[in-house]
Amino acid sequence: MIENIFRPDFFASAIRIAIPLTLAGLGGVFSELSGVVNIGLEGIMLTSAFAAVAATNFTQNVWLGIAFAAITGILLGLVHAIVTVTFKANQTVSGVAINLFASGITVFLSWMWFHESQIMVMYKLPFWGFPIPNPGETTPLVRSLIIIFAHHSPMVFLTIFIVIISHFIIFKTPFGLRIRSVGEYPQAADTLGVNVSSMRYISVLISGGLAGLAGSFLSLEQAHYFVKEMSGGRGFIALAAMIFGKWTPFGTFGAALLFGIGEALAIRLQGIYAIPVQFINMVPYLLAIFVLVGAIGRATAPAADGIPYEKGMS
Repeated sequence: MIENIFRPDFFASAIRIAIPLTLAGLGGVFSELSGVVNIGLEGIMLTSAFAAVAATNFTQNVWLGIAFAAITGILLGLVHAIVTVTFKANQTVSGVAINLFASGITVFLSWMWFHESQIMVMYKLPFWGFPIPNPGETTPLVRSLIIIFAHHSPMVFLTIFIVIISHFIIFKTPFGLRIRSVGEYPQAADTLGVNVSSMRYISVLISGGLAGLAGSFLSLEQAHYFVKEMSGGRGFIALAAMIFGKWTPFGTFGAALLFGIGEALAIRLQGIYAIPVQFINMVPYLLAIFVLVGAIGRATAPAADGIPYEKGMS
C-alpha cells in the first residue's frame, strides 16, 4: 500500500503544490527581514492570480500574464509600503485591508470583464520534459529522481533558482546585510548611513513581486482557471512556512515542501480511501497549526519586525 502512495509522481505533485507556497514564503522572508510584516500575501496572491489569467487571455501570451501578475504584486506591495513605512500605520491592519480589497476587486472585475465567476485560461504554460530511461538502464534511485523532475513547467525550475539566488543575496551580499540590519537594529543601520525607509520599501516590493509570481503559478499552472477566493489561505500557510523555516530561503522551501507533501498525501489517500474532500481541504491548515506549535520558542523573528521606524528614535 505504501509503495502505491510514495511513488515518484507523488513527490512530483508535492513539488508543484509547494511552488506557490515557496514563492509567497520567500516574499515574506524579504519583507520581514527588513522589519515589515506582510500578512497581505494572501490578497496579493489572489489578485495576481486573477491578473495572470486576465492578462493571458487578453494578450494571448502566458508569459505576459506572468509579468502582469508580478507587476500587480509589486503595486500592491507598494501600497503596503506607503501605508506602513511612510505613514507608519499598523502593518497587520494594512495587510488585512489588502486581503479584503483583493477578495472584492477580483470578483468585481471577473463579472465586469468576463461576465462569469470562473475564468478558464485559454493558454497554458509549456512543460519542460526529457526522456525517462527504461528500467535496467540506470539505478532505481536515479530513475526515480528523473521521473520526479522530468515533466514540469519552467516556473518550477525558476522557483528553485529564485530560492538559491535569494539565499545568496540575503546572506552573501552587502544588500542582504542592509536588509537584515534594518530588520534587526534600524537605529544602528541608520547611524551607519543605511536608508531604513528605502531598504524597507525595496524589500516589500520584492515581497509583492514574489507573491505575484506565486499567484500566477496558482492560476496558470495548478488550476488552469481563476475562481473566487482560489488562494484558499495559501498566503497564510506561506507565512507559516517562513516561520518554520526560520526566515531563511532554504528553510522556507523545505517547510513548503513539507506542506506540499501533506496536501499531496491527502489527495492521494482520497483515491484509495473514501476520504471526504472537506478533510483534504483541512490538511494544509492542520499541518500549519502543528508546525507553528512546534516552532514556538525555536524560531526568532527579526528584532524590529513589525515596528515602524522613526529617525532619531531610541
